Amino acid sequence: MLLCVQALQTSRLRFDGDPAAVRVNHAAAATVENSGPEPEHEGYAAPEPQPLPSPSSSSPNPSITTGPAITPQQPQTRKKQKHLKPIRRPLTKEELLALVDPYDDTEEIGRVEDYLQYLRDPYMRGYAEPEQPKVTLARTAEDEEYPSLEQVLEPADEGTRHVLWELRFAVLTRLRSPHKVDLDHIYELYQRLPEPRMLYLHARFRHQLLRALGQPDERDSASMLRYFAVIADVKNTGIPLTTAEWNCAIVFATKYVGRVTDVEVDTALKLWREMELEAGIRATDVTFNILFDVATKAGNFPLAEMIYREMESRGHRYNRYHYTSLIHFFGLKHDTSGMRAAYREMVEAGEIIDTVVLNAMISGLLRSGEEAPAERIYERMKALSLGPSSTNPFSPNSPPILPVRTPLSDRFITQALLMLSKLSRRHPHAQPHLQDMAPLAPDLQTYRILANHYGVKRGDLGRVAAYLDDMKHFHIPLHHSIFLALFKGFARHGGYPRSPWSEQRLEGIWNALLQALDAAQEGEGGIEVRTWLAIWCLRAFAKCAGSRERRVLEVYDVLKARWALSPEEEQFMGDFLSGLVNRGFGK
Repeated sequence: MLLCVQALQTSRLRFDGDPAAVRVNHAAAATVENSGPEPEHEGYAAPEPQPLPSPSSSSPNPSITTGPAITPQQPQTRKKQKHLKPIRRPLTKEELLALVDPYDDTEEIGRVEDYLQYLRDPYMRGYAEPEQPKVTLARTAEDEEYPSLEQVLEPADEGTRHVLWELRFAVLTRLRSPHKVDLDHIYELYQRLPEPRMLYLHARFRHQLLRALGQPDERDSASMLRYFAVIADVKNTGIPLTTAEWNCAIVFATKYVGRVTDVEVDTALKLWREMELEAGIRATDVTFNILFDVATKAGNFPLAEMIYREMESRGHRYNRYHYTSLIHFFGLKHDTSGMRAAYREMVEAGEIIDTVVLNAMISGLLRSGEEAPAERIYERMKALSLGPSSTNPFSPNSPPILPVRTPLSDRFITQALLMLSKLSRRHPHAQPHLQDMAPLAPDLQTYRILANHYGVKRGDLGRVAAYLDDMKHFHIPLHHSIFLALFKGFARHGGYPRSPWSEQRLEGIWNALLQALDAAQEGEGGIEVRTWLAIWCLRAFAKCAGSRERRVLEVYDVLKARWALSPEEEQFMGDFLSGLVNRGFGK
């Protein structure tokens, strides 16, 4: 399915006769020609990625062809395939700790609190901590369960009664099968109720409605405004919100944008203040983890440390959310020792280690310049997912074909891991067997991190091509974020003579994107043209194409025929194209 591997394989091609004619050199699959020495962190030598065995012709992913045309094979029916999980011995705590290398052999990793204390007081002056105010507010259970079935307003006409029945059926269907009912349809039915709408819904139905609206396919501005409109109706009616509903509101207020800024941080703090001081609901460990994550991603590290200390003063216990956020926090601070300390404490606390935790370690190490340890973690993830080398994708030692991850499945997996962590703490002797149930194979986020680092930041096209080969071997379907990283790499590193990011390879990636979009329209994938993907695609052609003006306009017309943008986004794209033309296509 990874059609762009054909285009990027030319980074490992050798020319034969005419420079325009190329063919795949399988013997040099582990090396990249015309690539200079890579910068290495002091004390480490970045290992070359190990090539994986190519899947057989019966693999669901299309095979790589050596000709100019790329013809995807028809995907096989997965119901008839029985893929066995790779057989491996359960990992002990010592083996989990060995997944992450220390900075050097002489360094002794301390406690997480030691590194946080050093960040708060780098000169070790030993300032006294101020005493935190202790405020306790009460709330009755009757308020939360209002109105009951006997207290709801009776519909005045048959039309309102029918709308209520349709809304109840749509909400229950959405909670059971999210793909069958759209949230816009649920919100439209809710808007058809007469004012005050919330008094027509009993308490249990109201909680179900808010839970359905709080789990959109993607958190964007539209889903955020829709949820806060319903929340406003609840507050205007005088009905209190539950802790989970307040937490969901804080998440919506901070994650509807791609990059968190001080505006989202201020909004989250205002909601937290309203939650505790006005509504009288104490923040839980989930609330503090949301606030800590928001402050960290916004770069407000002093605020993140204050939230961390407040959580500790209230006696909240750490879970996998907090440890993973701590790893990300130390990664943003380029403190790899703090990352390793948080990882070690997570393992010793009995938490289950999965791909999400290892992705956080890889991301922080790459951001801090330690590429060799990050590469070793990735190679160990591959080794744990694969048994002895095998070229048969249906053998017990081959990676299993996993279903496509969705936000709903991610929530279920997280809840399952939290449950396994509780069992691991209660029954320490069963921890290795419980850990064996957690997924450790590289996923889409792993390759997104690696492609953005080596493709966008480093400009190493050969390394990116090797990772795309690994994606094909692990049966990971294409995603628009991978194409986005590739087009960013062409826009930043292409456009000059003898660059590996050449126009020929860009055209190959473009053809792969078009075929992936065609397959998505036929229900074989989930790729779609979004604003940022279109922007970087146009920038890449403006930088690398020979006849830039004509080719950029052709690409824009093709994208316009395939995207499904709102009128405002289409206007934005038109203005962007005009600005690109006026600037002379990046010259």
